[in-house]
Amino acid sequence: MKTYLDTLSRADRELSQEDLALAHALQINGRASFREIADALGISDQTAARRWSRLRSAGKLRVLGLTDPQRLGDSPWVVRVRCTPDAAASIGEAMARRVDTSWVSLSSGGTEISCSVRTRGPGIEESLLLQKLPRTPQVLDVSAHCLLHVYFGQDLSTINKRGPLTPAQVEALTPPPAPRRDAADAVVTLDDGDRRLLDLLARDGRAAPAELAAATGLSQSTVRRRISELRTAGALYFDVEYHPDVLQRNFRAALWLEIDPSRLAEAGAAIAAHPEVSFAAAVTGTCNLYASIDVTSAQLFYRYLTESVATLPGLRHTATVPIHRTLKGPGPYLPARAQAARA
Repeated sequence: MKTYLDTLSRADRELSQEDLALAHALQINGRASFREIADALGISDQTAARRWSRLRSAGKLRVLGLTDPQRLGDSPWVVRVRCTPDAAASIGEAMARRVDTSWVSLSSGGTEISCSVRTRGPGIEESLLLQKLPRTPQVLDVSAHCLLHVYFGQDLSTINKRGPLTPAQVEALTPPPAPRRDAADAVVTLDDGDRRLLDLLARDGRAAPAELAAATGLSQSTVRRRISELRTAGALYFDVEYHPDVLQRNFRAALWLEIDPSRLAEAGAAIAAHPEVSFAAAVTGTCNLYASIDVTSAQLFYRYLTESVATLPGLRHTATVPIHRTLKGPGPYLPARAQAARA
């Protein structure tokens, strides 16, 4: 089954250098005004707005306002589902439609589905998805790995590493950093207005304050204040969802690495700096470091494994899983065009 992303030709998907600059700017600050973006890029705010409107309507980019589950007392999990090849696509599509999943992919020759699952509270047993999957006849095995610490990801993408903006442009667009948080910090408490606001931002991270105010019943000043407060608290961040051909290259894979626990933080920081890495995190399980890799060919993946991964501190074991197709990207909701294609 094709997704809305598959309906575009490669020529329609690729970005010009000017569009890449806009994408890079939005990845740095998804709520930046068109005036702020224009000043940093040296263009008019009308040009910035026009480029964004074109990219968004073509399905190449969308900005999402997402929440850090750990700051809200939820638990993020990386789930691997091994199933029969004839069922992987349909089960994966069903998983992608759920609001508690993100980054749903088919891998291992179409015999495995991987995804991120978010549960309320600390236990995976709270997930209705994980309760249902083992009862599905075509599902052969399910494993869940709690995400403990993100080394690279969330509001960061590979465009932060290889995007076209200069250091001065990046600095001009970078919002004030949120204070560093640790596990001892109190969970951020949300009220009903916050939840309505966050739900809307998860669908459109650049929705105007007036639109958000009308939909939530809050005032525009309250909307602006709560967005600022939630960002400062580390509960809210903004990410950009890209068409796969915009940033992703021809060969993608997941790495499951077993690292000596005493060197896990060192290895995580090291792999996060690799230009090939789009996501890296510490997880539970024998393989305690998980990473998503994006390169142009299998040959370059081999070189990456033998030259970069092999030198990671404390490396004990490496497992690789080729990723063939992404059914859902970041955020709980599929784009409207994807939902229409599946209807």
